[in-house]
Amino acid sequence: MGIKILDRLFRSKNIVFYELFEDVAEKLHEMGIKLKEMVNEPDANKRAALRSQLEDLEHKNDDNTHQIFTELGRNFITPFDREDIHYLASALDDIADYIFSCSKKMIFYNINPNEIGIQKLAELILQGTVEIKKAVFGLRNMNKVKEMTEAMIKINSIENQADDVFDMSIEKLFEQEHDFKEVIKKKEIYQVMEKATDKCEDAANAIESIIVKYA
Repeated sequence: MGIKILDRLFRSKNIVFYELFEDVAEKLHEMGIKLKEMVNEPDANKRAALRSQLEDLEHKNDDNTHQIFTELGRNFITPFDREDIHYLASALDDIADYIFSCSKKMIFYNINPNEIGIQKLAELILQGTVEIKKAVFGLRNMNKVKEMTEAMIKINSIENQADDVFDMSIEKLFEQEHDFKEVIKKKEIYQVMEKATDKCEDAANAIESIIVKYA
């Protein structure tokens, strides 16, 4: 078998992973947009509809993640280390899980998200998904390493900002909210939202490991 034929074979085997990762990143960005819309939506019924849309996107990403793992078990040829593929797929799946989880808790606890802290964290989550999308789409050709690296630096900054917003929001919550049940509910939502930014950083770390090895 000639070298050119082998090269085409390798590329055809690899392309499915890139397509799946890119679709996951695209849907994460959509989820970030929907979450921001949800926390800025004053109508409870419309918030519930957005939660349903987030659930659909989360399920689609579950299917993509399952397909990545299936392809990983099926294919001997992979575009980068199998461990890195597994780590990145898991981290991206976690982001989707936490975004959907915070939307679900808002509806379940009947929380009005009209609070500066919740809205700021939703904005940071959206920014994180934007940068994740840039970094993931750079994996296919590895010809935009500078842009990918800048995206990962921004994700780190976003996570640090989210930590600060979380700390200040919890402090304000304990100072101003006198209903203990509301404190528990809102604190849980803040924790899940902050965790979503942590998972963005985990995904960025996975991409950084791939860049170090293959760029």
